[in-house]
Parts: sequence; structure tokens; C-alpha cells
Amino acid sequence: MTKIAIISDIHGNKTALEAVLEDIRLRNIERIFCLGDLIGKGPRGSECIELIQKNCERVVRGNWDVFIQSPTELEFLQWFKDRLTEKDYHYLASLPYSIDLELNGQLIRFFHASPRSEFERIVPSHPIEKRLSMFENSEETNSIHSKKLPDIVFYGDLHTTFYHTYKKGILCNVGSVGNSLDLTSASYAILDGSYSNNAIQFIRVEYDRQAELLMAEQLGLPQLDKYYDEIMLAKYRNA
Repeated sequence: MTKIAIISDIHGNKTALEAVLEDIRLRNIERIFCLGDLIGKGPRGSECIELIQKNCERVVRGNWDVFIQSPTELEFLQWFKDRLTEKDYHYLASLPYSIDLELNGQLIRFFHASPRSEFERIVPSHPIEKRLSMFENSEETNSIHSKKLPDIVFYGDLHTTFYHTYKKGILCNVGSVGNSLDLTSASYAILDGSYSNNAIQFIRVEYDRQAELLMAEQLGLPQLDKYYDEIMLAKYRNA
């Protein structure tokens, strides 16, 4: 049986990650892919990195995983940097840009934000040409010279779930485990290739958000009020 759980945007929310991993375990799914943004926003980035390393078969890098490696003058970002170990930094630096998988005759591609950059945000309201560019090959995905384009694209970054079908293929955003901004429950997707076709299912997992906030307060998380708005109200801090 070929089932893969696809998680993304953990953002240091260990409470949500543990709940999602338990839900995946109860469904007897052994393969997990992670689409990046392991750290930031939530207080326990290092612990989340450890859980991801132990549980995920494949992991790609997100924008937070990239810029956290650079020096900063912002106290907010420095707080997160100071709580990562040297081992954490080495791990984040080792993460690939994307994953390609052949399943039931289809090419399935996984990345954090777009085929071109971890920082390029593609939203459903963008013009159709921009949305269809998600199916392009690029240097970043090591596929620029390939004639085959992906039939299904999975990504994260937006913290909202959706499933769009085009003549080019299927575009699927798996939402966010630790910082969901559509519903407050944690989100992930399942790719089921058990039969001759590939099926996609969205899963929502409730978790103890009050306990997560209490832990964040105890650890001295900066901008706690904005973290509260995000995980309790699904209100983006930069809206």
C-alpha cells in the first residue's frame, strides 16, 4: 500500500506537530514528506526539527529554513536563531529544494512555495498564467531540461488548503501544521497511490492550542499576541 502523508509549515509548534504525527500513525501511514518551514513563529523550533528528522522520509526547505541561517539585526528573528543548535543549522542547510516522485505513471512534484524560489508566493487570486507556472520545470527543481512536466504539484507556504484542477494537472496546497490560517486546526494531506490512480485527501487535526500558548509564554516567545491571533483566530500577523 502506497500512502504518503504530506505535512508543511510546522513553524516551531511542537504541540500541533505531535498531534498530526499521532493522527498519521493511527492511520497506519509510514511515509511522511515535509514541505518546509520547520521553525519560526512558534517557540520550539529545535524540538520540531528533531521530530521531523525522526519521522519524515523526505524534507524540503522553506523560506524560514533559509533566512534563519543568515545574520540578522532583528531581535525577533535572533530569538529563534539563539534557540537552534549547530546540528539544527547543519540539518537546515542540507535540505533539498524539491522532491520528484513517479507514482502510477504520474510525475508528482513537492516544494515549499514555487518552482523558482522559496520566497515566491503564488496565491489562488493570481492570474491564471502565474498559477500555471507552478507546473514549470526550473533550475531549482533540477528539471529545466526535462520534457516531462509534473502532473501533480504539492506545496505549502500559504497556510491554507486548496485543490485546483487545470488541464496541465492538479495543484494542491496542503496547508499548515503549526500555523494554519484558514481553520485553526492543523492541516495535512494524504497522497494515496494504492490503486491504479492517485487520490488526495485533506485531514484536519485538532490540538491543544491553549497548551501551546502557555508553553510559548513560559519560554518568553516574542510577539506572543501575534502568535495568539494566528493559532487561536487564524489571523495572519502581517495581514
